[in-house]
Amino acid sequence: MNKRQVIILWVIAIALGAGVAAVKLTQKDTTKSATKRAAGQTLFEAFPGAEVTTVEIQGAAGSVALAKKDGKWTVTERDGYPANATYVNDFIRTLTDLKVTRGMEAGPSFAPRFGMDEAATKAEDRGLTATFKDASGKELAKVSLGKNIESGQDTGPMGGGMSVGRYIRNHADESGFYAVSEMFPSISAEIPRWLADDFISPEKIKSVSLSQKGKDDVAWKVTRDTEDAEFKLEGAAGNEVLDNAATTPLKSLFSYARFDDVVPAAKVEEKSDAASKRSAVIETFEGFKYVIVITPVKGADDKQLMTVTVTADLPKERKKEEGEKPEDAKTKDAAFTDRMKTLNEKLEKEKKLAGRTFEVAKSTVESLLKERDQLITKATPPPAAADKGSVQQLPGGIVATPPAASKPAGHTATTPPIEAVTPPIAVPPVDEKKKEDAPKEEKKSGE
Repeated sequence: MNKRQVIILWVIAIALGAGVAAVKLTQKDTTKSATKRAAGQTLFEAFPGAEVTTVEIQGAAGSVALAKKDGKWTVTERDGYPANATYVNDFIRTLTDLKVTRGMEAGPSFAPRFGMDEAATKAEDRGLTATFKDASGKELAKVSLGKNIESGQDTGPMGGGMSVGRYIRNHADESGFYAVSEMFPSISAEIPRWLADDFISPEKIKSVSLSQKGKDDVAWKVTRDTEDAEFKLEGAAGNEVLDNAATTPLKSLFSYARFDDVVPAAKVEEKSDAASKRSAVIETFEGFKYVIVITPVKGADDKQLMTVTVTADLPKERKKEEGEKPEDAKTKDAAFTDRMKTLNEKLEKEKKLAGRTFEVAKSTVESLLKERDQLITKATPPPAAADKGSVQQLPGGIVATPPAASKPAGHTATTPPIEAVTPPIAVPPVDEKKKEDAPKEEKKSGE
């Protein structure tokens, strides 16, 4: 092999090496993500969840602000009413760990295509924007939640099918939009959605009373002696009998009740129909007392406003039973202690509802707002005894009625004359055997 051939081979080898390198570089470029965050990475390099003290969420229908005060989350628009801490903490925790499933290179102007148009008036086009701030008011992070991602959808925000994720944008990252597998079902800009749902739940109800409409005077009061007994109406008249179908619901008042909203103090007066206000008192066998004021909402027949004050007179120790065995006493003492702990916790929780005005559905208080006459049934008098001397039973089922009393002289009768109709009398058939034997007997007697 001469020198020229060697040089040619070297040139070919160098060319091949350069081609391989070029291919590898091209492959590396094609696998590199066009967005800052790639599939499998978290949306934020480090979400500052521990520093967040305010969360503001905006949507097409309105906005809500959540603020942490003394370590507890509250709803600003509802006079600092307790927020559902689980929802707030889960939202922050989810964003901290949220991983990207796909990145899409696009500038902020493409936001409407992904359902994040902040100028839109429709919820499906507007999406939700959440801003997170620290105690000084400094913005820590801002994200937008857009359209749901439907199954079978590959590269664009249009399509149909079952939702498998959602589009999201980190406003600090302008390299594009991201797809995530999280749906964020509890996130909303509706204020009532964020309110803590703790409410009253009377147990073992002993008595219930309701005032007259717009007055303090009691309209009715029902009581019962034991948990298993039926209610009795106090001051019932002789012909008043309680309708158990109407009073049975009173045994479980507010057992599963929920409120729709909390009314800010500044708006209570303009919303309430004070002239129709009524108050109710519920007492339980365990010493709880609930004083409830119910007021209709102006212009809303299906809504009522409600305030509640809860107190309790709980026993300090268990009442011993006569002849109680030591081992039984120990078990009962332990059960009593556990129950008192539960009741004290319940009392503290329900006492915090005082001073708040709740908006509830009419169905929540409907069984309590019945009028007195809706709780009773009039006693039916026994039927008058018939005058047995006025009719006479004749044989064959014939009933004879005595003639009407004679009219005084000068009185003209206006009633038609009474016709006596005798029902047909059935003649029993002749015994066939006797009929056959009769001629024989006559013949025999003639012989």
